[in-house]
Amino acid sequence: MKAALVAVMTCAATVGLAAAAQSPGPTAIARITPIVAPRDIAYPGVIQLAVDATDLGRRIVHVHESLSGVGPETVLLYPKWLPGDHAPEGPIDRLAGLTISAGGAPVAWTRDPVDVFAFRVHAPATVTSLDIDFEYLSPPNSTVGPSEMSPNLLIVEWNNVVLYPAGYFSRRIPVEASLTLPSGWQFGSALETEGSSGATTTFKRVPLNTLIDSPVYAGRYGERFDLDPGGPAPVHLDVFADRPELLAAKPEYIQAYRALVQQAYKVFGSHHYAHYDFLYSLSDQVEQNGLEHHQSSEDGSDPDSFTDWDHNASDRDLLCHEYTHSWNGKFRRPADLWTPNFNVPMQDSLLWVYEGQTEYWGNVLAARAGLRTRQQSLDELAGIAAYYQVEPGQQWRALEDTTNDEIINPRRPMPWRDWQRFEDYYREGALIWLDVDTLIRERSNGQRSLDDFARSFFGINNGSFITVTYTFDDLVKALNAVEPYDWAAFLHERVDSINRTAALGWLQRGGYRLVYNSTESDYQKSTEEHSHRLDLLFSIGLRIGDRDGGDAATISEVLWGSPAYQGKLTMGSQILAVNGMAYSADVLKDAIRSAVNTTAPIELIVKNGDNYAVADIDYHGGLRYPHLERDSAQPARLDDILAPRP
Repeated sequence: MKAALVAVMTCAATVGLAAAAQSPGPTAIARITPIVAPRDIAYPGVIQLAVDATDLGRRIVHVHESLSGVGPETVLLYPKWLPGDHAPEGPIDRLAGLTISAGGAPVAWTRDPVDVFAFRVHAPATVTSLDIDFEYLSPPNSTVGPSEMSPNLLIVEWNNVVLYPAGYFSRRIPVEASLTLPSGWQFGSALETEGSSGATTTFKRVPLNTLIDSPVYAGRYGERFDLDPGGPAPVHLDVFADRPELLAAKPEYIQAYRALVQQAYKVFGSHHYAHYDFLYSLSDQVEQNGLEHHQSSEDGSDPDSFTDWDHNASDRDLLCHEYTHSWNGKFRRPADLWTPNFNVPMQDSLLWVYEGQTEYWGNVLAARAGLRTRQQSLDELAGIAAYYQVEPGQQWRALEDTTNDEIINPRRPMPWRDWQRFEDYYREGALIWLDVDTLIRERSNGQRSLDDFARSFFGINNGSFITVTYTFDDLVKALNAVEPYDWAAFLHERVDSINRTAALGWLQRGGYRLVYNSTESDYQKSTEEHSHRLDLLFSIGLRIGDRDGGDAATISEVLWGSPAYQGKLTMGSQILAVNGMAYSADVLKDAIRSAVNTTAPIELIVKNGDNYAVADIDYHGGLRYPHLERDSAQPARLDDILAPRP
């Protein structure tokens, strides 16, 4: 019976396979007419763009465009791939109410079924200009997205509020923009004004790429500081705050930012802007940006950044980092990151240079300008070095692969950040360049350094705004011109390999060693207070609390493989009790200290959702905080790197 059944089944299967072989099956639907590729020719018309940002209460921005030079098959694009974000993060979901007309008559449009950032306009052949209206719906609360508008401050990023014609390089599309702000408000921008009428400001005509690279910060309360009086190009710090008293910057604070400009000039020996504006928000009502532009930067930090200066040192490399991008990222850019318009995909393979070396210079310039003390800078480096000494994700994932992270995950929360790795091209990239700097100094007996590379590589064509691209080979060639060495192998080893610990050779060459003890430095304490976080990563493997001021007992990070990991703890769990006592940071620290003298585990009661559990943490190594300790057997090259240039 079984044999007969098998025979029947085999026969049926054979017939089924034969039938399948005869059937053609589904075929792919043909792609509709492709969107025309960008060409380096002048667009025959102009975008006249009027933006009304006065509806603060509802966070609605009203947009009107008049677009001349159109043809019968016009395709309008909403910017998708955003410079500085390195990813397709254009907020197309916030565009609403799109209507298009010509001569007062409505014109039909359809969204491209493949590229949802493209709109096909079905205008009569006689139409040569279009009127376009839509709303940009800025997030009304944090559940929708980071806030861009508040009752006292707003951010206008032009890529959010413009549609542009396909088929042209963005630098060949002229735009005449105007912006209406609430009455009496001030604003800052790299754009130059043509004139004003009431609350509306008209800006001078610029190419589309320049417009999108020139955001506007505006507010009810603002202050402008001249950072380079009489310098080769005007540089200003345009500060906007939630309240007027938050603008009270002491003269020595402004002097440190003036020193930043001078120290940057000493590194790069050039500038690539007609004028530069730091657009700086001191607010917890709008997003705290850090975004580079060629002639400006978007910078945001806590409201008390001036009024509680001594406790905010951890954030003071932000403006240094974004300013460095004017040279590294905007003027000189990796070839695969440059695109002809904002809808051609970017490739991020050299972000460990674009962002990594910029992170390096941001930290160095903060020290040289006096925005951080030498000791604060050493403490910052100790924390970074310690993290990459224990980060387990290096076992399976190369640094080069993390350059895709902004595309893979646009900064959403991650359950196991240290195992997954996330944007390590920033801080680990900075350590690579510290490794390069100390090696150049060692090999040249202190005669040359990464400063020489920066001047020769980023400092070319003084005064030019025209972007110069580069490749990995260009980078290696420039390093060899400073100090001959097998830089290609050196960099490939650090960027492309896995199952290794981040290069820490700079420690020994720099004249320091990484040590741990049970005492936090003043910098580490203030950083914890400022970020509302308890950092026990190098002891039990936990970080608790978060920068946004959420529940101070909630776990924000668990180190993969650590004692906390072995105790089954996860991100998002709330610690309720420690060894039978109600949780507090001090109670947990005391328990870690006491565990040194016992074999009993530290007992935590935790809550995750509606579930309660007891976690036994088998750890007896005490509190551990990283520090850099001077190694007198080596020259203090690290001190030389951090010292201001005369």
